[in-house]
Amino acid sequence: MLKLTNLSDAPRVPFDLDGRIMFSSQKVEMVHLTLKPGEKIPMHSNPFEVVFYLLEGELELTVNNDAVALKPDSTVHVGIDENRSLENKADKIARVLVIKVF
Repeated sequence: MLKLTNLSDAPRVPFDLDGRIMFSSQKVEMVHLTLKPGEKIPMHSNPFEVVFYLLEGELELTVNNDAVALKPDSTVHVGIDENRSLENKADKIARVLVIKVF
């Protein structure tokens, strides 16, 4: 059976950003994240791989002190335990899919 998840009905992430869990299983989780201008996810690491796919806007991703500007329809992979931060330095919202690979 297919399970459809709509953004408006998706469960929220347990931290203070507009993140919605679009899909979750033992192997992968997909989160739709909206960052307002000036919002930032501070430097942190995770014990899993992450792929960011930018849908709208612009974001700056910093991984181990290397920064890259993400534009719509671009992806970037971040490995296990790498330090990363994500920041919206633009003047409009940014929407990104965060795909966690466990």
